[in-house]
Amino acid sequence: MALVGLVAVGCSPGDSSSSPSQDKPSASGPADDGKDGSKDDSKAAGEKGLPGVPTAATAQHRLAGLKVAAHGSMSGYSRERFPHWSAQGNSCDTREKVLARAGTDVERDAECRAVSGHWTSLYDGKEVTDASELDIDHMVPLANAWRSGADAWTQHKREAFANDLTRPQLLAVTASTNRTKGDQGPEEWQPPAKSSWCTYSRAWIAVKTTYRLTVTSDEKRKLDDMLETCHR
Repeated sequence: MALVGLVAVGCSPGDSSSSPSQDKPSASGPADDGKDGSKDDSKAAGEKGLPGVPTAATAQHRLAGLKVAAHGSMSGYSRERFPHWSAQGNSCDTREKVLARAGTDVERDAECRAVSGHWTSLYDGKEVTDASELDIDHMVPLANAWRSGADAWTQHKREAFANDLTRPQLLAVTASTNRTKGDQGPEEWQPPAKSSWCTYSRAWIAVKTTYRLTVTSDEKRKLDDMLETCHR
């Protein structure tokens, strides 16, 4: 994410031709209903700085509107088709931007690298003071995105997806949980800290909705189950 986890292993070209509108998420539809806060849902440890997490009610509505389809082929996939971590100005890249927003008392050196701070990993609730113990995870892994629609995107759109700082797609988590997750969806892997399931499901749904990615029937069913934890 050379810090350990420079590349988030679990998150995870010849581009398909597309119209200009395919190069960025749609500006209309359920992804932009304005309900991106979490006023009626308690925040989980590790949610700090995670943008665009919808309420449970909004997430439930969006989940119902997602297209259900079997996973597509992995043919042609490679992580290089989702360029990351992109430069973000002032010597910072995407990884360092996520570390800064997710932590408290984060100190950075002249090259924008986090040299001290305090972070809480959403997936396991572990408190971390050494940034080298953290990976920047793609909430919806790159391989999962590929087989649910991103294979047809342009390289430009895939780079935007892999470096999206405006939606709940990137978060700092312990390297061990990130690598256990791999490219699995919620039907196959859930955060070991069950207290994070509400946030996790809401964030996953937000990303899939924004980018018009499909979900499998098992994935949709498990997301629905995880949303139930928001009301307990």
